Amino acid sequence: MANEQIFPATALLGFTNDALRACGLPERDADVAAKAMIEADLTGADAHGIFRLPAYAKALQEKRINPKANMRIVNRSPATALIDGDNGVGHLVMTFAAETAVELARASGVGWVGARRSNHAGAAGIYAAIPMAHGMVGIYAACSSANHMAPTGGAEPLMGTNPIAFGIPAGEEPPIVLDIATSVIAYGAVRTAALLGQSIPEGWMIDPATGEPLTDPKRGNHGLMAPIGGYKGAGLALVIGLLTAVLNGAAFGRDLGNFTADKGGETNTGQFVVALDIARFMEPKQFAAEMDRHLRDLKSSKLLPGFDSIRLPGMERQRRREERSSNGVALAPELIKQLDELAANLNLVPLGKR
Repeated sequence: MANEQIFPATALLGFTNDALRACGLPERDADVAAKAMIEADLTGADAHGIFRLPAYAKALQEKRINPKANMRIVNRSPATALIDGDNGVGHLVMTFAAETAVELARASGVGWVGARRSNHAGAAGIYAAIPMAHGMVGIYAACSSANHMAPTGGAEPLMGTNPIAFGIPAGEEPPIVLDIATSVIAYGAVRTAALLGQSIPEGWMIDPATGEPLTDPKRGNHGLMAPIGGYKGAGLALVIGLLTAVLNGAAFGRDLGNFTADKGGETNTGQFVVALDIARFMEPKQFAAEMDRHLRDLKSSKLLPGFDSIRLPGMERQRRREERSSNGVALAPELIKQLDELAANLNLVPLGKR
């Protein structure tokens, strides 16, 4: 995109860390949350990285998010746990949840950890990848902090674009990381288009009054996100919402506020992380070898006309991370302006001078 500027990952990380500490987070918490946020930028989830920092900072300053949350496990069994996030930064709550899931899985083979009173936690794939780093399968899902979808046939936004992610380790091949919203596109892409003054394609959003496509992203809060696969995507969003919110005592449906509208108090966001110990099923080296064999079979299979390669979930994620870690991350001038305003508000060194 024209006029983009490239910033080293270290500069993005340092700026985000400083901003979070300026908003009241303790040093260790700011470090954990900043790394999770910038991981989204490195892996290509641009609408979930530093793009979100101004909104997070505003919520922290207005005490809609608790900067000094006392996260705690309120219910625990050998294979399950429920976390109360104390309205803390979602990245902290879900990192704690993923680490707890790994701990449970080490002892019991599987760990399912739910969370309530959390907040938006950025890119879903980040938390599915935490168990992967321990040689485990990771699964993450969330009830979105705002409702942008309707049940099939409905015109009222009563469900989120509830994301789900899976992380499956391999050997020499890139791990499989599937990170998807249950809408055709994540709502962050609509917000990005609005910031950049662009229209959005037909098929992303629906005008609930007419049922026709909505292409003005600035009217995003008045539209409905289209689900993936029609009724199948709507059904998947519903099931994820029930298991992440209702099961955990978090907000769902009409009880859910709207974080993106900058109004109200706690979002009481619900999420879960699952860790599955591969060693309880197969010797890990054997599993890695089998993963590599099957992934290579898939990548070397015949191509459809118009395609030059097979693309598997996680391949681009790894490539982007390597490229951006070395060469930096491109940011649009509109976002840079917001970050400069945030720096002035928090009395920080601007991103461009780091």
